[in-house]
Amino acid sequence: MLAPKALLAERLITGKVSIAPLVTFRILFGLLMFASIVRFWAYGWIHQLYIAPKVYFPFLPGVEPLPGVGMYVVFSVMSIAAAGIALGWFYRISTTAFFVLFTYVELIDKTNYLNHYYFVSLVAFLLIWIPAHGDFSLDVRRGTRRPTDQVPVGFLNLLRFQLVVVYFFAGLAKINSDWLLKAQPMKMWLSANAYRPVLGTLLRYKVTAYLFSWFGMVYDLSIPFFLSLKATRRLAFFCVVVFHLMTWWLFPIGMFPFIMIGLTTVFFSPGQHLKVLTILKSLFRWQVRPEVRPTAISHPLLKLFAVFIALQVLIPLRYLSYPGDVFWNEAGYRFSWRVMLMEKAGSATYYVRDRDTGQQSMVANYEHLSPQQEKMMATQPDILVQYAHYLHDHYEGLGMTDPIVTAEVFVTLNGQPSRRFISPEVDLSKESIIGSYSLVAPLDH
Repeated sequence: MLAPKALLAERLITGKVSIAPLVTFRILFGLLMFASIVRFWAYGWIHQLYIAPKVYFPFLPGVEPLPGVGMYVVFSVMSIAAAGIALGWFYRISTTAFFVLFTYVELIDKTNYLNHYYFVSLVAFLLIWIPAHGDFSLDVRRGTRRPTDQVPVGFLNLLRFQLVVVYFFAGLAKINSDWLLKAQPMKMWLSANAYRPVLGTLLRYKVTAYLFSWFGMVYDLSIPFFLSLKATRRLAFFCVVVFHLMTWWLFPIGMFPFIMIGLTTVFFSPGQHLKVLTILKSLFRWQVRPEVRPTAISHPLLKLFAVFIALQVLIPLRYLSYPGDVFWNEAGYRFSWRVMLMEKAGSATYYVRDRDTGQQSMVANYEHLSPQQEKMMATQPDILVQYAHYLHDHYEGLGMTDPIVTAEVFVTLNGQPSRRFISPEVDLSKESIIGSYSLVAPLDH
């Protein structure tokens, strides 16, 4: 009889399960990513977001779009990699290429940041190491991968863990006074949808906003638990489908609801995934028989996964190390699964003054920024500072002597009165991007 520690390790890491859940996850992820890229291209967003802008706000210094048709090449290769993931074709190369290219695009400009982009990067990273091409893949068909029918359960649990992290921290972030006691920003969002057919009338009532807010919090915190229990799994998944379709209907959040619906199927039992995989094999007349052979997670890979898990727990909590309100100064806000939690808007008027002559000019932001960039810049302190650095260099290139860059910035959060965000006396071009949150005036509730 196994000791409790060994038994726990077998249930969570070393025990063997059917490879079917990994295969169906791989196929769904690849197809969803391919559809997302096609959609992105069709809407003209490659040019709009990565070619047309005059300035970018990268997460890391030196990360910038490729010139000319370079970004179209990036998205073309990314789409091929997504198809390769779905088909299990040159799987390791496809997953690595997709992760690197997708993450590169994500790092180019903070104003394009979305939680589900970060989620996609994390899942793509995990798939590099997970042998989801061990069955029903072109790699198996062409003989470069030996077929297998079982894998360590740790691979499956790692994917489930990543989804649990998203739901749990999204729910935890909703436990705040604006969301639960004031039903903000849900009141504003729902009232803006009052014109919708059938349910529009209900969205006008304040009680509806409170119901949506409280249900959203309870849903996020509890849905991973109910998905993990066999007795409640089907009902929980039905709630997942209804919840995400409702958010897709009400809010412009693109592919995210469909990504969450598709990938949440990983919580279904290996036996149910095996039934689906058997149907797919019969449709495509798949004749390759998988081998029953032992597989294991290597010790280096276990260490990598342990570090990954620790980071996924710690990164969303890093905001606790910063002073002030995270919704106001956004220190530690990104990468923490704060999904659709606030309505924040601002205006930023920049002034550039020659240090020698004192001659001052007001900056026309629209001459430098896209509407999306200007909107996001006005409420996020690190982008405010990055933009000031850009303006300093731009006007210095036009002949100004070491320009002083200041800004009048006013921000409103969740329907509160607009208030001054940073001091108009500070030369933002001399400030550090990393410590920019400290420039934000305190939020008085």
